[in-house]
Amino acid sequence: MSALKITVLQETLSWMDGAANLRHFDGVLKGIEGRDLILLPEMFTTGFAMEAAESSLPQEEVVAWLHQHAKASNALIGGSAAIQTEKGTVNRFLLVEPDGTLHQYDKRHLFRMANEHQHYVAGETREVFTWRGWRILPQICYDLRFPVFTRNRNDYDLALFVANWPAPRALHWQSLLMARAIENQAYVAGCNRVGSDGNQHQYSGDSRIISPLGEILAAAEPFARARIDAELSLEELQAYRDRFPAWRDADQFTL
Repeated sequence: MSALKITVLQETLSWMDGAANLRHFDGVLKGIEGRDLILLPEMFTTGFAMEAAESSLPQEEVVAWLHQHAKASNALIGGSAAIQTEKGTVNRFLLVEPDGTLHQYDKRHLFRMANEHQHYVAGETREVFTWRGWRILPQICYDLRFPVFTRNRNDYDLALFVANWPAPRALHWQSLLMARAIENQAYVAGCNRVGSDGNQHQYSGDSRIISPLGEILAAAEPFARARIDAELSLEELQAYRDRFPAWRDADQFTL
């Protein structure tokens, strides 16, 4: 059976302190074994800070750190970080395999209500990559609100959403994760942070792993640091999509 063992880490983040966050996750990741994929929150090195655009850790340092843990755990590990590039600063989802292979996606939809669009450059492409037989779509926070962008073109099996989604809108987060799973007939994993940030925003987490039928396979306790695990089945996914081929009736628009 083509199973994928996924772990989601719902954690607090130190505001604008990359070194402290990496040390924190060193402890969290220590001893995690037997998993295929480990998911960290959005901007796990800084929190959702506009100022991170000026003081973010270099991509090489973040990737090297992810590779160290991917190799130690023999799992794909990823989360997003503020990264400086030649075109400007991006909110970049970085996922690293045990052999060092890097997959990346730049956040397309920037959260203008926090002026993210004034500090970061929007990504231009939607990315799908393959890991251990699974086709995976990485997405970041506000992307979750845009179903056309995340529409399954029969090209992915699992969508990953990392976020800093504030507590007052936690119900939106939970509902949208479930909607994306059902409408795309794909597994969905959402990793949100907890705690408070430098702007005094509170985060409830409410991280989820959801089946293609909208069933909650694992849910984190709100407002608490938590680890949730699930084992996903490619065979069960394909059997469901064969049995209920709604995906065949989806309009195929080109973005």
